[in-house]
Amino acid sequence: MTIFFNDEFLGHVQDPFHPESPERLRGIVQKLKEHGLWKNVIPSKTGRLETLLLVHSDDYVNYIRTCGDCSLTLDTQVHHETYGIAALSAECAVDAAKYSKEHGKPTFALTRPPGHHAGKDYGMGFCYFNNISIAARSLQKMGDKKIAIVDVDVHHGNGTQEIFAFDPTILYISTHQAGIFPGTGPVEYVGKGEGEGYNVNMPFQSGCGDSTFDVAFEEIIKPVVSQFKPDAMLVSWGMDTHYRDPLASLTLSSEGHVRQAEQLIKLSKICGKRITFMLEGGYDVQALSEVVAGVIGRSEGIEVPLEFTDIIDNSCLGRGTIVRCKQIASKYWKL
Repeated sequence: MTIFFNDEFLGHVQDPFHPESPERLRGIVQKLKEHGLWKNVIPSKTGRLETLLLVHSDDYVNYIRTCGDCSLTLDTQVHHETYGIAALSAECAVDAAKYSKEHGKPTFALTRPPGHHAGKDYGMGFCYFNNISIAARSLQKMGDKKIAIVDVDVHHGNGTQEIFAFDPTILYISTHQAGIFPGTGPVEYVGKGEGEGYNVNMPFQSGCGDSTFDVAFEEIIKPVVSQFKPDAMLVSWGMDTHYRDPLASLTLSSEGHVRQAEQLIKLSKICGKRITFMLEGGYDVQALSEVVAGVIGRSEGIEVPLEFTDIIDNSCLGRGTIVRCKQIASKYWKL
């Protein structure tokens, strides 16, 4: 699995105590090096304005570029260097998706800052530019027709959902924790207009973990993506669904995360193994690091020992949400 990463991402610091810190990437890099997996690492060049404008408004991009020190929200600060690093993160996502297209193999973009909470003309939730949405539009610009986005971050990707709400060429599937930031993504929301049916939300209650996500994949994600027949798959990959994560209370284990990635990679055979993982959340550095290393290791035939393997949900606590989602999605898909 080819890795995309820039050292510049470590220069993004909102404040010294912010959970979305450079230590997240430092931990990942160190863990990958420990297991001989820090190889085939490709950096991106300077972020380009035309890349950002594939999704965002000119006024919004210009605001991030020129505001200096300002606040988008209480937890999303802009500093003088923010524009350049956030634009480079978007470019990293684009380059990783392009490489996967050209080589027919999985890629992992260690994007930072993350992106799925950023809309066309706003940023929030630690996000400035919507990396995965920009990558999807860039692939379409290169000739792809249909892109499937699977968002497994603990927080709903409100920005991604909003950007593609009316678009039947982008399938957006999100698993997330119900009742937490940003408060969007109810199971009843299926998209709008021509995009109706191309948005699938599974908001799980606190405590849901391994068995719930296994069932959700088999009963909803796998059949819907298979019927959609995308040209490529993009994954908003957040390890904040881990039971160790301090910002939420879902309970996926490290093994559960790695298995989830393996399932998605196997599913991507329907589009020539064109799948790109893009880093979103995950705020326990030890758990985050071992999961990323575990995913990349499995893809390379190298077994990374996993420490955080407790199974807290072995009875599909989220079955009610899955059943309700199937009832709603069955109007548009054979489930």
